[in-house]
Amino acid sequence: LKQNYPNPFNATTIIRYQLPEETKVIIKMYNVLGQEVKVLVSELQSSGCYSVQWDGTNRFGQTVPSGVYFYCLESKGFRATKKLLLMK
Repeated sequence: LKQNYPNPFNATTIIRYQLPEETKVIIKMYNVLGQEVKVLVSELQSSGCYSVQWDGTNRFGQTVPSGVYFYCLESKGFRATKKLLLMK
């Protein structure tokens, strides 16, 4: 799991990650309270390099407020979390 770019961001940011083998991948966004904001990825993916874009919206398509958010990648036997900053 790589650091998002750009960070801080305004409109959109890109999250890159690499998989060594085929696995189910889940990437979720969380606010500072630990509440799930949005699921960005939830699917079986083969090995390789991937990227996903987040546009600063929640699961309902509403724009979230400026602040610190966390993105978490979960796959078979692996979990990583990184921090990002949304500035409006």
